[in-house]
Amino acid sequence: MKVQLADSISEIVADDWNALAGDMPLLSHAFLSALEASKSVGARTGWQPCPLLFYEENTLVGAIPLYIKNHSYGEYVFDWAWAEAYERNGLNYYPKLVSAIPFSPITSQRLLLSPKHDQSQISSLMVKALEQFLYTHQFSSVHVLFPNATSAVPFRQHNWLERHGVQFEWHNESFQNFDEFLTQLTQEKRKKIKQERKKVLNAGVVCQRIKGQDITESQWDFFYQCYCRTYIEHRSTPYLTRDFFKIIGQTMSQNILLVMAFKDNQPIASALNFYNQNTLYGRYWGSIEYIPNLHFEVCYYQAQEFCIAENLLFFEGGAQGEHKLARGFKPKATCSFHKIAHPDFSQAIEKFVLQETQGIAEYTNELEERAPFKAK
Repeated sequence: MKVQLADSISEIVADDWNALAGDMPLLSHAFLSALEASKSVGARTGWQPCPLLFYEENTLVGAIPLYIKNHSYGEYVFDWAWAEAYERNGLNYYPKLVSAIPFSPITSQRLLLSPKHDQSQISSLMVKALEQFLYTHQFSSVHVLFPNATSAVPFRQHNWLERHGVQFEWHNESFQNFDEFLTQLTQEKRKKIKQERKKVLNAGVVCQRIKGQDITESQWDFFYQCYCRTYIEHRSTPYLTRDFFKIIGQTMSQNILLVMAFKDNQPIASALNFYNQNTLYGRYWGSIEYIPNLHFEVCYYQAQEFCIAENLLFFEGGAQGEHKLARGFKPKATCSFHKIAHPDFSQAIEKFVLQETQGIAEYTNELEERAPFKAK
């Protein structure tokens, strides 16, 4: 097995990478290369690409999407307190290593493996190589964020520190239409959703779902205006450049859904989603006019209707948001894995994570008790 560190996704043949990544659109060569080409990651962003590659007889059989990080923005697994503890003790927490999809708290594979090879053996070698890379180059730590169940196994077997979290996921149970989905909910929740949708409609709002190949340049411009406005409202800086959306509009149109809301024939809000054959991934939203419940309509109800129409099984609503629970989403466990190079800090962080895990378990139980579904 030959291990190689690349400086860019562009160094890897797209078909070779995609053969490992499967149909996950946000792990595709097109998505990751768009991040680099648009300068959304790379020099001066704090996200330096360094994918770790594994070859067998000049054939790419494994890969880890990997970045050198100089901050903790855009990760959605928060370790700011760990960085502050390092600083208080005169140590450098940055740079660190992160295996993740930048700016995307989406669970998917982190150990990309060839289906034609012994995946158990290769995945173990990949974890060992990642550990070696950590210590050889003297990073403070390495963090594997939102791995799916398959990718989680070898990290667990190698005794990496495991951290738990919760997100929300909607399940399409072969619904014929949105009204059939509503029949699964309690009368109170069903009534509330109907009222919310009616209020948006009575405000004169009309929504349109547009697939990637049909999105015009002016619609992309409007979406980017909305995207930036959301960050400004939260006193933050947008991570993604306009060029990023221009590129994916050309290279990933088959995986993109844009929902736009209009009032008096003028656009007032939009939400961008990615999808494959099974799942819709809600990502970015924004509006230029406040209308009560507009966010729920554009980001959730339109997306749920799209899943029903396209026979998609799942809708991943993104990070945070207990309000999703009342709209038919279910709690979904997430995890991350961490290797801390400094032994004393590793022990201290492990104690913190154990306490945090108990709190997450209690929170999850509370969410499940508040489920909006009728008793069966």
